[in-house]
Amino acid sequence: MTPKICVSILPYNLTDALKMLVKAELLGANFIEVRLDELDMDCDLNVLLANRKVPLIATDKAVRESIEHRFLALNAAKSGFPYVDLDLATPRLSELVREVKVSGAKCVISFHNNNGTPTLVELHETLQKQIQAGADVCKLVATPAQMQDNLTLLQFTSEASAKVKVVCFGMGDLGRTSRLLSPVFGGFFTFAALDVGSETAPGQMTLPDMRLAYELLRLQ
Repeated sequence: MTPKICVSILPYNLTDALKMLVKAELLGANFIEVRLDELDMDCDLNVLLANRKVPLIATDKAVRESIEHRFLALNAAKSGFPYVDLDLATPRLSELVREVKVSGAKCVISFHNNNGTPTLVELHETLQKQIQAGADVCKLVATPAQMQDNLTLLQFTSEASAKVKVVCFGMGDLGRTSRLLSPVFGGFFTFAALDVGSETAPGQMTLPDMRLAYELLRLQ
């Protein structure tokens, strides 16, 4: 098996975004998450899709009003992004999921716990909520407080991947084990940074470092 890696980028304008996209493709990313947080709401997202060889995921983690968040999600879908990431806590989520899908994109429904790691039962309960909302990919990210929390996340990934495409790992330094090994346990893909200094979440390894680790483990 060859673990799939999604590179997450956080551009400040379309010029930055295009440079990052080209670099991520050259490095061999399997997916690229484009964080829309810093981009103007009315920017032309179509230019990011031209000649792309790798599927793009549109994600907005900025603190915006619900109506702005919905506009960005739908704009990304209508522009041609294959995937749009929506937070599980988004108001009227099921309605937005339907609109995004009608516009031609698949939905990654994400859940983040920045304060700890849910139990195995809690993770499965969250997964069911994501599935019921219409998720094509279920993303669950936690914050391990101890190394053993990675075992919970990897066990959950193994169980959940039997019925749905799931992305699950831990953030921070303690979460690197599950971030790296999640695809080995059935995760659809894992996340990496483009290079040192461009991390979009704590604990991200660079794409080259993750590829090297997989080579050493004889996983690709």
